Amino acid sequence: MNHRDLGSTGYEVSEIGLGTWQIGSDWGDVSDEEGKEAIRAALDAGVTFLDTADVYGDGRSERHIASVLDEREAREDVIVATKAGRRLDPHEAAGYDYEHLSQFADRSRENLGVEAVDLLQLHCPPWPAYYRPETFDALTRLREEGAIDGYGVSVEKVEQALKAIEYPGVETIQIVFNPFRQRPAELFFREAKRRDIGVIVRVPLASGLLTGALSADDEFPENDHRNFNREGEAFDRGETFAGVPFERGLDAVSALRSYVPDERTMAEFALRWILDHDAVSSVIPGSVNPDHIEGNAAVSEAPSLTGREHGAMHDVYEEHVAESVHHRW
Repeated sequence: MNHRDLGSTGYEVSEIGLGTWQIGSDWGDVSDEEGKEAIRAALDAGVTFLDTADVYGDGRSERHIASVLDEREAREDVIVATKAGRRLDPHEAAGYDYEHLSQFADRSRENLGVEAVDLLQLHCPPWPAYYRPETFDALTRLREEGAIDGYGVSVEKVEQALKAIEYPGVETIQIVFNPFRQRPAELFFREAKRRDIGVIVRVPLASGLLTGALSADDEFPENDHRNFNREGEAFDRGETFAGVPFERGLDAVSALRSYVPDERTMAEFALRWILDHDAVSSVIPGSVNPDHIEGNAAVSEAPSLTGREHGAMHDVYEEHVAESVHHRW
């Protein structure tokens, strides 16, 4: 496993991390043991960066991480990033204040069993929050008090990322980026590199589309967001299939297949494409399948894509996907 600097945080993290949304909720039924086994598989594969959130199963994901790290005595070897803000009801910008954020941080510290959260990220806050300096002052205060070691923002849109990094305390941005969501590579990645911002890439496989394993006949459980959030009924539509209409995404995958070498899977091809962008610090695919987790981790040491393969990614995006997503996120 190769490692990269996580912006100016001082952390060095594995290029492939593990996203733990699946372990908490919204991906069908996952048992406690399946969730813990996924974390164990990631650690065995060399993953040293875990991403979670306080709302993933109402803290379930955080507690599973704590349990596995304790049993492995791996606390000092693994960086854990969590997120806060989505517990607000109503979810409004005014709630992103010191009072609420300190409560959320304290709850995450308890769930994770730590004195200080390694990295606390605002969890896709409403647009007005980006124009509230007091929100970012609250995060700075939490860092000064020792409740968190660093902070960043998980965003939906490129414009939100660009606004967030204007605040000097923001050290990381988490954003959706994959072959079907290419816009961050235009302006944002350049600005992130210039400002030494860590870039955490989520939804790298477009909710399974870019595994190449989905078909038009697939049906998803009622408690799977790929069933209930296709049009953004529960949260931002861009979190489900990266915002690409399912059928159009399947067409794009079909167009991409001929460019994937025999020795790579579609998922490996997509993950390697992401890692070929040097502004990226870590990619956090989520899975509860140990074999998939091991395969994802191995991409770190796989060779880069060729220029022709990168060109094919661009062409497929322009022909099949860009119209649906490019100017939305």
